[in-house]
Amino acid sequence: MAELHQTPTSLCCCRKSLPVSGARCLGPGSPRCPLVDVASASNFRCFQLRHFHLDLRLNFAVKEMSGWLVLDLVPVQLGVCTLVLDSHPSLLIHSIDCKVPGAGLDEPVSLTYRVDPFTDYGSSLNISLPTAAVKPGRLIQITVRYTTTDGPAIWWLDSELTCGQTRPLVFTQGHSVCNRSFFPSFDTPAVKSTYTATVRVPDGVTVLMSASRSSYSKQDRVFQFSMEFPVPSYLVALVAGELQHVDVGPRSRVWAEPCLLSCAVKKLGGSVERWLGVAEDLFGPYLWGRCDIVFLPPSFPIVAMENPCLTFIIASILESSEFLLIDVIHEIAHGWFGNAVTNATWEEMWLSEGLATYAQRRITTEAYGVNPSTLMNLFTYEKGFCFVSYLSELSGDVTRFDCFLRDYISEFKFKSVVAQDLIDYFLGYFPELKDAAIAQREGLEFERWLSGCGPPPYEPDLSAGGALIRPVQDLCDLWRSADPPDLQTLSTFDLSAWSTFQIVLFLDRMLDHSPLPHDVMVSLSGSYSSLFDGLNAEVQIRWLQMVVRNTFYPDLPRVRAFLHKHTSRMYTVPLYEDLVTGVMKCVAMEIFYQTQRRLHPNLRRTLQQILFQTGSAPTNQNGPSALSVIPPASPPPSSTTSQQSPAATATAAAGTTASIALRDVNVSA
Repeated sequence: MAELHQTPTSLCCCRKSLPVSGARCLGPGSPRCPLVDVASASNFRCFQLRHFHLDLRLNFAVKEMSGWLVLDLVPVQLGVCTLVLDSHPSLLIHSIDCKVPGAGLDEPVSLTYRVDPFTDYGSSLNISLPTAAVKPGRLIQITVRYTTTDGPAIWWLDSELTCGQTRPLVFTQGHSVCNRSFFPSFDTPAVKSTYTATVRVPDGVTVLMSASRSSYSKQDRVFQFSMEFPVPSYLVALVAGELQHVDVGPRSRVWAEPCLLSCAVKKLGGSVERWLGVAEDLFGPYLWGRCDIVFLPPSFPIVAMENPCLTFIIASILESSEFLLIDVIHEIAHGWFGNAVTNATWEEMWLSEGLATYAQRRITTEAYGVNPSTLMNLFTYEKGFCFVSYLSELSGDVTRFDCFLRDYISEFKFKSVVAQDLIDYFLGYFPELKDAAIAQREGLEFERWLSGCGPPPYEPDLSAGGALIRPVQDLCDLWRSADPPDLQTLSTFDLSAWSTFQIVLFLDRMLDHSPLPHDVMVSLSGSYSSLFDGLNAEVQIRWLQMVVRNTFYPDLPRVRAFLHKHTSRMYTVPLYEDLVTGVMKCVAMEIFYQTQRRLHPNLRRTLQQILFQTGSAPTNQNGPSALSVIPPASPPPSSTTSQQSPAATATAAAGTTASIALRDVNVSA
């Protein structure tokens, strides 16, 4: 499955990771290369996918979804005798049949198929087609009956893993190549289609999907969904459990477990409609109708996911109004950049993330004046944002560039694009720039941006955040001296009055300078650890990484408490990696065995791999372990030296993000 790694090539501003991707687009004006997505085993170029339908029954007792998928396909090439879909070993295929309306195959005909290995994140489902009836331009309907098991896209949560701890919950997370374990598909962002779904559930369960329309039959306990706009497979999402909602605007509502709902509504209020209105003024009409948000339990593996019509967000983000604001606005921006116009391959994911980050900052600037996210240079694809900012600078005026983006969306809406599409449209929109050969300007060549390594040739002006950054830098300078600063000097810095972004930036910069002298850590802990205890997880995890990287045993109980509370991959994996790299591996194992039954199986497997450095762990995930009791480790005497983990923090990633090419990606499965 796609996992979170704090490395420069795997994080974006939503902290999603991505697989290796397809063929590189050539420079401006060069001939187009055939579209290749090496993360997909499918032969998607041989067919047009017009529509698909899912009919599923959810069984919480055995943690399975069973039913069928119907694909409406039109061959676009002669001699196509095989349909190849992306699948996953966790999918149990029961049968496959085919209908060809109007070609003598109005009744279903059983088809033969085989499943072949592909990668560690999927397999290929090869289906033999009736060659006599399959012709270019003629509709065929393929029905696949199947059952899901423990695939990476589907997260079954027992009741104790939910916020309310009263009823189980299930959600799917498709980005980037996980939905092939939800349903067989052309699992590539190059293919978009409409879809419908029928979902049958037990009594008392509410189902939501990333769909523009929905209905519910209480008598039959059946939910019906329809997505009338074409989307790629990774944006098909489902959540089912004890969920309630409150309308917070004319086209938006907040969904959550009952125990979270009032807090979520209070935090968001009427802001969603305000942000949508600002975005529409900048980039044109919001195309998706609904803009609902569902808050998910702490096991949700990333911060947020921009599923059309229904954004998924981790509930722990409610601890920080500032992070909530930035993340929701970023997901709203994806309604234009990423969802409406999508990168055709994962290699060029910056087309979604770089543009969405630029749009997020335009929205916050228009809504709030000084942009509150100027400090958030923490995530990969900042280089994409820098490139988009450079294009804006070339256009001569930010409002003129807003008009360009509005027309870009209108031109390519509901399509998948490559970088060359954006560049060609930009140069056509501003012909004076094309005539001036701006794409070949020495040192700022577009191809250098796309394929070259090193820092961005252009960085936007972020001086508006200087008033917030200066005190952070001054405090860092004080703590970087050989001796701890005196209390009188420290008293001029009131961190309780700082924004969350400032504290995060301070801790990130101090992390960059770890290991620190022991007496400095003692003073840091005495000055700030109690304050950090009352702040959100984004602050706490950074402080605790400092604790671990500096082998600071007095604050180790805080590490234990944090890992007992937080079960999301984005908070657990970085700390476990640091614990294992240093001298605290025994502590990591102790915490793991105490908490493993509260961890989602996907996360449990990841942590086992970290702890045991192997693809399989010597424990039974579903039952008691022979190693399930480890005596608490006795900490060695405090030392003035520390070990630093090589695992990069988000800010360390920011420092090197600019050094990678926009097309650089990694395999994460």
